[in-house]
Amino acid sequence: MTEKSYSLESYSPLEIYGVNDRNLEILREQFPKLKIVARDEQLKVQGEDSDIDQFAQVFSSMLMFYDNYGRLTGADILQLTGNGNASELISSFRETNNDVLVHGRNGMMIRARTPNQQLMVESIASNDMIFAIGPAGTGKTYTAVALAVRALKNKEVRRIVLTRPAVEAGENLGFLPGDLKDKLDPYLQPLYDALRDMIPTQKLVGYLEDGTIEIAPLAFMRGRTLEGAFAILDEAQNATEGQLKMFLTRMGNSSKFAITGDITQIDLPRNQASGLVQATRLLKDVRGIKIIMLDNRDVVRHRLVTSIINAYEKEK
Repeated sequence: MTEKSYSLESYSPLEIYGVNDRNLEILREQFPKLKIVARDEQLKVQGEDSDIDQFAQVFSSMLMFYDNYGRLTGADILQLTGNGNASELISSFRETNNDVLVHGRNGMMIRARTPNQQLMVESIASNDMIFAIGPAGTGKTYTAVALAVRALKNKEVRRIVLTRPAVEAGENLGFLPGDLKDKLDPYLQPLYDALRDMIPTQKLVGYLEDGTIEIAPLAFMRGRTLEGAFAILDEAQNATEGQLKMFLTRMGNSSKFAITGDITQIDLPRNQASGLVQATRLLKDVRGIKIIMLDNRDVVRHRLVTSIINAYEKEK
């Protein structure tokens, strides 16, 4: 039996242990063979050497996560304990830049959380257009929105334009209640959710009302020129070849474009090809365009998302 102690003098115990010690309870659930005792700023762990070594890696990654993002929730701990080897996660954190993209609500620091998200950050600095392609939960849309908000706050662009194709994923749009806006808003909700994390509510309402931030379905982009804008096309795998070409050619001067999508979740009718598949093939060698491929190692949602993605990939 071995005992190891940790001092949290540089941290608030509440932030690490969680409200009502919820984070500690999750750790105890993840390491049932260990005795974990917390007293104020001291944390003691007792158990076999191999279990303590594994715990040490996870706990180091927890503190590093808190240092990077200013928060540590139960969901974050589950990701750290369940999304691969903890030493790989620590290495992943070290490979990402420490720069904060946006200070979000409640002091939350929004940064790249994986090397490929960091590649998105670096690529938008040297390219005017990036494609971020990967499975659900890899943070491609969230990172793109953070880049757009940062560009707006830094006055690099005058406005943000966020768009998605209004493609029905097994549901019937016509049966949704309300007017056109009411019918379309559910398709655009993930974009609203990301913005709410990054911009205070009243300021966001003001931006939406005066057009500084515009959220609209892809069909509304036809015939426009987007100058001085950071434009994001989300769920681009559901844009047809003609639609995606139309969007890409809306680019005006002093603009940045980010196109995100998941080519494994195409909801278009069988007789329509995905424009995202075509675009990545045609544009891969165009100077000023960077194509970034994210994978299950970039998943930052619940730890089960990685397992789900792996299970579906095995079925192919």
